[in-house]
Amino acid sequence: MGRMNEQSVPSEYIIITPSRNQCVYTSCYCEENIWKLCEHVKDQGTCSLDEVYAVFISNERKMIPIWKQKSSRGDQPVIWDYHVILLHVNKQGQSYIYDLDTTLPFPCLLDVYSKEAFRSDEHLKPAFWRKLRVIPCDTYLKKFASDRSHMKDSDGNWRMPPPPYPCLETSGLLLNDLSVICHNSVNIMICVLLPLTLHVFFSQILK
Repeated sequence: MGRMNEQSVPSEYIIITPSRNQCVYTSCYCEENIWKLCEHVKDQGTCSLDEVYAVFISNERKMIPIWKQKSSRGDQPVIWDYHVILLHVNKQGQSYIYDLDTTLPFPCLLDVYSKEAFRSDEHLKPAFWRKLRVIPCDTYLKKFASDRSHMKDSDGNWRMPPPPYPCLETSGLLLNDLSVICHNSVNIMICVLLPLTLHVFFSQILK
C-alpha cells in the first residue's frame, strides 16, 4: 500500500466525490446526501458505477448505534433510526466509506471506519444489532425517491429543515417510509456481527 495522505487513504487512491465541504449536504437527510454523491459519480464519471453502492443501516427497532458522528457527545455513539453511507470498492479490491456525518476522514478506509464507527455488535444488546442493505449505485439512482413525509411530525411540521432542492422523484419506488427500503425482507436486510465479519459480508454480497 502506498504512502498515506492527510485524509488517511493511500496516496494513489482517486477520490470519487467532491471534498466534504463541497458536497451537497443536509443534516438528517443521509439517504438524499448519498443519492447526490451517487449522482455526482454518474455525472462526472469519476469511476465505474459498478464500483459504488449505497449502504442502508438499520434494524427492526430502528435503533442502531454509530460512533464518530458529528452529533456524538464525547466517545458516545449516536443512536440513529437508520443511516446511509456510500461504499466504493475499486478495481484493486480496496474498499472506502464516504459518510458525510462522520468525524472520521472523508473518504475513510473500510477497515478504519468499521473499527471506529461500527465497532462490534458482540457486546451490544440484540435490540441494537445493525443490519445492512447494499444497493448498487445505478439501481439507487433509478429506483430511490422520497416525498420526505417521514421527516414530518403528526402536525405536518418538519422535524428537521428539508434540503433546498425538490424531492427526489424517479420512475421507481416512492418511499414515503424508509422502513420500506430497510425492512421489507430478510433477504434485503442481513444481520452481521460488526465489524468482525464485515469484509466477509461485503465480499459475499458483492460477488
